[in-house]
Amino acid sequence: MDPDLRLDRPLVSTARTGTLEELRAIIRRIERRRPPMPAPAPLEAAVGGVVEETDHGQILGVRREYQLDHRHGTELLDHAFAAAPRLLGALTRQGPPPSAQPRLLFLDTETTGLSGGTGTYAFLVGAAYLDADRVVLRQLFMRDLAEEPALLSALGALIQGFDGVVTYNGSAFDLPLLETRFVLGRRRWPELWHLDLLFPSRRVWSARFIDCRLGTLESEVLRYRREDDVPGAMIPALYFDYLRRRQSAALPRVFAHNRDDVLSLVALTAWLARALDGREASELTGVEHAGLARLWERADPERSVDRYRMALACGLAAGEAERVRLRVARWEKRRARWEAACALWEDATRAPAFTAQPWEELAKFYEHRAADLGAARVVVTTALERARRERASERVLGDLSHRLARLERRLGRS
Repeated sequence: MDPDLRLDRPLVSTARTGTLEELRAIIRRIERRRPPMPAPAPLEAAVGGVVEETDHGQILGVRREYQLDHRHGTELLDHAFAAAPRLLGALTRQGPPPSAQPRLLFLDTETTGLSGGTGTYAFLVGAAYLDADRVVLRQLFMRDLAEEPALLSALGALIQGFDGVVTYNGSAFDLPLLETRFVLGRRRWPELWHLDLLFPSRRVWSARFIDCRLGTLESEVLRYRREDDVPGAMIPALYFDYLRRRQSAALPRVFAHNRDDVLSLVALTAWLARALDGREASELTGVEHAGLARLWERADPERSVDRYRMALACGLAAGEAERVRLRVARWEKRRARWEAACALWEDATRAPAFTAQPWEELAKFYEHRAADLGAARVVVTTALERARRERASERVLGDLSHRLARLERRLGRS
């Protein structure tokens, strides 16, 4: 082997060693110059909460207070808590709340999944209520799944002082989930009057909007716009990420999302109560008047009829207008107000699309109430001609033909 090559080897190794030592020295100098990274703020500081003690351990709690004249979108919070029991009763099949001055808890949950079941936890519960001259919004958060007993203890103590609970889709999701968690935690969920705002919202707005999600009603009805909101579908993943990494950077947005949900429950209740009470009726659309009329049907039929008439006066699409006329005519018929009922049925016969019901009702009126068989025959004959032109079903044609034949026999005997 060439002796020159053997002499070169230690020189190359020494050069490399020197280079590595220089790089290490440079890195150490850079690290000494860089300020240390600040420690992340604790979660309670990030969300404005405190660690609370319960009978079953610690939990993170957040408390915020709002004046009664605080507006969430278009609505004052006070209007929800001042709503008369009869107005609240019109919003649910359960009827009015059990007391003249009900204590209501507006409640929303954030969960580890959107399908429910025994494996789903409610890791954040938001609840708003009236406390003297202000609205209090509390949020209970478990920093680990092991803190669920503490959350259930805090929630159980909170709900004891209330007559009823208000949710959005709580009948299908929030309340069954909480009841399941209470049972698994060897606790009992109390029997409370419950107002699920999803159902009255569908009655009022399903014909107007493509969906009745709370977010849709927030923007379209309450005119409230969220800032930097986190989509609800992402929230379970953000919580699991917090459990794995213990980094709370994304959680303030989760708390804000829950807070907006709860305040929107209060504001939506205020809107519905004011609308049912008849205030600012001129600002409502015909579709909204019709929806409010449906809410009044069980509790106060007279107010329901008045609302339906307002809907017709405001203007409705042809199909909806015909349905409303027939509903009002049904109530007028029940009260034997035949002139009003006949006027509505006659209007319905002039609708662009053929419907047998108003023709049949007019024929029955003339035959049985007015005892005018000739007028009844004219109505049925005209209805049968139109039904044939518009290719009505065989059942409709058969019913009209049978009615006409019976009238002909009665006229032949008279």
